[in-house]
Amino acid sequence: MSQKQENLIVVLDVGSAYTRVLAADLNEGALRYRAHSVVESAGMRKGLIAELGPAARVVKSASDQAERTVRVNIDECVVGVGGPNVMGVNTTAGLNFGAKMREISRDDVSAAVERARGVSLPPDREILHLLTRQFVLDEQPGIHDPVGMVGSRLEVDLHMSTCSGSAQQSIITCANRAGLEVTDTVFEAIAAAEATLTADERELGVCVLDIGAHSTELVVFFEGAVAHTGSIPFGGQHFTNDLAVVLQMPVAHAEQLKLRHGHAVVTAVPQLDEIEIRNPNPTMIRHRMVAEILEPRARELFDMVRRSLRDGGVLGALGAGCVLTGGASTLPGLLDVTESILHVRARIGHPVQLSRMPSELTHPAYATLVGMLLYAHRKRVTKTAENNSLRAKLRAIFAASL
Repeated sequence: MSQKQENLIVVLDVGSAYTRVLAADLNEGALRYRAHSVVESAGMRKGLIAELGPAARVVKSASDQAERTVRVNIDECVVGVGGPNVMGVNTTAGLNFGAKMREISRDDVSAAVERARGVSLPPDREILHLLTRQFVLDEQPGIHDPVGMVGSRLEVDLHMSTCSGSAQQSIITCANRAGLEVTDTVFEAIAAAEATLTADERELGVCVLDIGAHSTELVVFFEGAVAHTGSIPFGGQHFTNDLAVVLQMPVAHAEQLKLRHGHAVVTAVPQLDEIEIRNPNPTMIRHRMVAEILEPRARELFDMVRRSLRDGGVLGALGAGCVLTGGASTLPGLLDVTESILHVRARIGHPVQLSRMPSELTHPAYATLVGMLLYAHRKRVTKTAENNSLRAKLRAIFAASL
């Protein structure tokens, strides 16, 4: 095994059903796929880590599989954070510079953001992301970067995405036990948006729903900025469990039934169709019976999504509609339910194709994983540009002093 490769980026998604690792490197400025691994999760309960030991062993296994493929040491990663504990908060704060106008500096922007983030949060809440929605300079809204502009009052509208501190630390500890240093964390819905949204959708207003096994994470963009984030303790496993309970069959059989014959709209299934199920003996049932079990759950999920959007004040801001990603997003009929309840158009979000990436990774189940890679790459590019700018300024200062 060779030493660590400097331009390698590795991301880790510890999900309720599966733990996934994806690695890529930079090739002539573009991301190039190197390896991925998928291992069935362990130690998880309702979207959160319940047992560190089994969860860490799975992460270690996934990391080792990817490491054998890339043939370099993997010792750090970016980790996704999701689950039912994520919530967003919008806040506003401002700075007065007196009656005389002056040029806005980067320090002024930082001070305004720090004042806005001073909002009181519940105990055990950690800030995942500080995202500026807009700056307002002397009552002029819609400013993305006020540095260099002139004014006497600067305000910032800020969105803070927060999560349970203990839940976040559990994921980091899990990765550490597997021999991985966590260099950054990212909210999974924001990652999924990186891989699935267009610039126009972000500008017009769009909601991304990342529907996992036990929870659904969501993020809303409006006018190019994050306007709302949240999470709903409801995912694809709830659909499966309903089938298992009503039809009195093992959960594994119910999952296969959902995948093969599931539909979220009863009237879309022919009334006279019959299918065979095993519980344990072969039995014929009406095909519509499966949809009659699944449709109420689908409508319940999107009623909860609608409530979250309304509470966040963004229900009427979805000019570009709704994008569904995640392993449970492909249930037939789910787009129809989305459009019926949210009254916007909806589509499935497939992640963008990276160089040399296998076609299987373009499935919506991998949108978060691919998006985390794009997010980590963008952060690295931004940090490099800032460091280069700082070095250039220091060189200019030293040159002027000679």
